[in-house]
Amino acid sequence: MDLSRRTVLAGGFAALLGGTVVGCSSSMDTGSTKKNATGNIALWCWPGGLGKSVLDDTIAHFPDQHIKYSEVGGDFKQKLLTTFNGGTSIPDITGVKGEDIASLLPQANRFVDLKTIGADSFLGDYLEWKVKQATTLDGKVIGIPIDIGPTALFYREDIFTAGGLPGDPAKVAEQLKTWDDFIAAGVELKKSNPKAFIVADATDMYGTIVNQGTARYIDKDNKFIGDQDHIRKAWDTAVKAITQKVDGRTLGGSPDWNAGLDQGTVPTVTGAAWVALDIKAACKTSVGKWRVAPTPSGPANFGGSFLTITKSAADPAAALEVIKYMLSPDNEAKAFADAQIFPSAPAAYDKPQLKAADPFFGGQVPIEVFGPAAKAIPIAYEAPLDSAVATPFTDGLKLVQAGKKTSDQAWTEAVAKAKQIGKRQGVQ
Repeated sequence: MDLSRRTVLAGGFAALLGGTVVGCSSSMDTGSTKKNATGNIALWCWPGGLGKSVLDDTIAHFPDQHIKYSEVGGDFKQKLLTTFNGGTSIPDITGVKGEDIASLLPQANRFVDLKTIGADSFLGDYLEWKVKQATTLDGKVIGIPIDIGPTALFYREDIFTAGGLPGDPAKVAEQLKTWDDFIAAGVELKKSNPKAFIVADATDMYGTIVNQGTARYIDKDNKFIGDQDHIRKAWDTAVKAITQKVDGRTLGGSPDWNAGLDQGTVPTVTGAAWVALDIKAACKTSVGKWRVAPTPSGPANFGGSFLTITKSAADPAAALEVIKYMLSPDNEAKAFADAQIFPSAPAAYDKPQLKAADPFFGGQVPIEVFGPAAKAIPIAYEAPLDSAVATPFTDGLKLVQAGKKTSDQAWTEAVAKAKQIGKRQGVQ
């Protein structure tokens, strides 16, 4: 799963529900809700969304709740919405992916406001910025965080040192503090290793830079701000990587990307903690040669999901106890050991599962990078239509990559298209 290339748009969500998404109010009438049978809790999530040992332990820990877990493959969000609209077989507890939460906030009345059933007593256990992602503008909280996706710079120590760059993570952090530093390092690297591109894909780099900010494309007043300096700066930095010829134009997760990780033509990945699994899966000959350093210009977040309680739940309080247990710091640490599901509760960062040295990264302890990054993620409002209006910018950068448009031409067209998409859905 590559969350930097999200394709499910909020406009499609509106069409599925037969209405227009215009903001984060939860006053929309969602019709009557049929309650599920008492004494049974139906739980939905997608493959890999929950640690297996934690899931099994939770089911055993609550024998009276008769938890029935369903692993739902394919387009999880669409299947959930179809089930909502059908009015039957709606789960009591359901996962919601991080890339979908903003588009579901306008439909908060389909979910229980967790603050009304006691979640206030433990919401403080989770990172504040992550809880805010599941909070409506009028203060309803519809989800407890399963995990997060703090970013770091994964890099090949051997490729760096052979190219005249530092190899030690502390020295890399010192020399590559900003994106300008990073691009300059890429220019230096190519002098001795023309096949090594320090930027795998400039469009991914652009998404990371946007995620590092405190503002995105639409503000809380539902006004389009994608034409402002904070977005243009991210755009210009990505374009600089292209013009300086340090952009490999290698799509994350593609066969070329996988091969390049091991062969050294993709010597860096700026990605979320969960990307470590993808890197490890792709690399056979470079085990032990990878390292982790802070993201240039500061941390960002990609992904990270939630557990929610639907209005169909027969006993929301009991469902909340299940969630509270499953997402305790101890269990989040176990889920990390199971499947690199990075904890949203900072207390988990001191658990043994996260303090262990990782041989793949040369014995480095990755939490020493990811822990501080997780706590320093900037809080940025993400509107329901954010993903939709972001698409023209990524598409425009691809045209610049391909040499089909100049930066200024592509920027002007991207802004116009984004405004048009927003206007059709009520963005000012």
